[in-house]
Order: sequence, then C-alpha cells, then structure tokens
Amino acid sequence: MKTRTLGTADAALEVSAIGLGCMGMSQAYGPLPDADDMVRFLGQAVDAGVTLFDTAEVYGPHTNETLVGRGLAPYRDRVVIATKFGFDIPADGSRTGWPLNSRPEHIRWAVEGSLKRLGTDRIDLYYQHRVDPQVPIEDVAGTVGELIAEGKVLHWGLSEAGAQTIRRAHAVTPVTALQSEYSLWWREPETSVMPTLEELGIGLVPFSPLGKGVLTGTVGAEATFGEGDIRATIPRFSADNWRANHALVDVVVAQAERKGVTPAQLALAWILAQQPWIVPIPGTRKLHRLQENLGAADVELTADDLAEIETAAAEVEITGDRYNAALAKLIDR
Repeated sequence: MKTRTLGTADAALEVSAIGLGCMGMSQAYGPLPDADDMVRFLGQAVDAGVTLFDTAEVYGPHTNETLVGRGLAPYRDRVVIATKFGFDIPADGSRTGWPLNSRPEHIRWAVEGSLKRLGTDRIDLYYQHRVDPQVPIEDVAGTVGELIAEGKVLHWGLSEAGAQTIRRAHAVTPVTALQSEYSLWWREPETSVMPTLEELGIGLVPFSPLGKGVLTGTVGAEATFGEGDIRATIPRFSADNWRANHALVDVVVAQAERKGVTPAQLALAWILAQQPWIVPIPGTRKLHRLQENLGAADVELTADDLAEIETAAAEVEITGDRYNAALAKLIDR
C-alpha cells in the first residue's frame, strides 16, 4: 500500500494512502454485523496494508472504540488509530441527542474514556468531532497541546471546521488533519477550506468519499433507504432528490467503464488525484469491498481523464442538503 503524509514538520503523520472508516461497524447502515466478524475484518485490513483506522466516542456510542481496540490490539504498533471527542456523552452511553462539549475538563475526561475503550496508552490522531461555539478554539487547542506533551495524544485535528477556526487552532497547537466530507458528490471544501489547508500544511481526511456508498454504482435510482440507514434521514436521499442525483452515479459508472476500473475505484482515485495530502477513509464491512477500495491507490488518472470527469460531473446539479436540520446546525462556517 502506498503511503501519504498528513500535516507537516512536527505535526507530520505518515499513513496508508487510503484508510478505513469504522463507524458502519457499529451504526448507521442497517443491521449491524457480528462484532467478532468485525474484529477479524480489522485484522484483514491491516494485512491488506491499511494503517489509518477511524473511530469516535460517539459511534455506538462507545462500542465502536471498543471494537476497534479489540481488532487492532495485536497490531497496535503498526497502525494509526484516530478517534474523536466533543460530545457530552455519559460514561454508560445512555441518553440521545448529546450536546456539544469541548470544555477543557471534559476533553480530559473524554480522552481517558477513549484510551480505556481502545485499550491503548496513546491516541495517534485525536479530532475535535464538531466545533463547540461555547468554547474558544484556542482553549481546545491548548488542552490538546497539553495532552500531546503528556504523550496521551500524538497528533490532533478538527472535523467539519471552517477556515478561520482552523487558523486559530493551528496557531496554538499545530493541526495535522481536517476531517470533512469530500467527494465528487460534495465539493464545497475545494473553496471553503482546502486553500487554507494547503497554505498551513494540514492534511485532509475525507469521510463519505463514496457518497455514503452510492458512488459504488450499486444503489439504483429507485432505491429506498429503510429504518436504521442514516441515508433515510438525509434530504439528498429523499425519493425525488435521489432520482435526480443519481445522474452523478451514472457519470461515475460511465467514466469507470471507460477507464476499466470499478466506480468506487474511479471515485476514490479522483479524490487522490486532487492533492497529495488527501487520505480518504471509505467505510466498509466486507473484505472484497475493502480490497476494491484499496485498489484505487494504483489507479492513475491522466490530465485528460480528470478533465473528462470534470466536464461530465459539471452537468449534474446535486439537490438536497447533505445533513438533516439537526446535524446541519453543528457545522462550523
């Protein structure tokens, strides 16, 4: 597996060119898989060359960190574990609709819980999951900087943060990576944050790089998303919007056929071609899909390929928000 570097100087972190998003192993996409199967799957991912694994305290909640910790324990010194803080989740994981909480004392409480669930003595990459408007980002960055000095955290990042927040945070404790949605399906980061990331030497870790699975070409235009599937709550997947938005999937499928790769590989290769400091983290629970995704790192898109993809994608207008109203309120601008 090829590698890439997130961040620069003291904040640099080398990881596999494609990581693995682990959220779906514990929530969001229908019936949950057997936990023991996922533990074995995580080991298979390591064997396949993945070194970046992404989880969060809110996934499950808590259960995903425990699962990832179990699966990666035999390989701890070979992998980079990324997790996240920022929600006020009780120790027992009860209650729903957790409020934001990035107060310094809560960050310290949260990191101890994550370390315990992951079964490790350090977190390789620790993200603020969502920006807390009640806490100055300088206080957050300072607290994480103290955790780095103590060795409990090695690198840190932000998720769905705006450019000004990134600048303020980076000025206190150098930021290694920003995690945000980015794909052919959602390109807003190209203008809102990517120029800032390039200027400051911060990496981008796109989640949902396959458009929550639809850019694999396996979800038809008339598909519906049932209970337990996060897509059922997202406006862009409502029946009318999805029928219209499926035109982008058709573009990806057509371009993939022309290139002789799968739609997922085309979509991931397009992301990798945008900047050398981008490391997508597609989620999957199936070994053959993982192997397919990792194959994208070996797909070379020429300038002509990229221009043709750009021209075809520009003809499709995506309709519907990427978040429901409650989640949209958590995005930092």
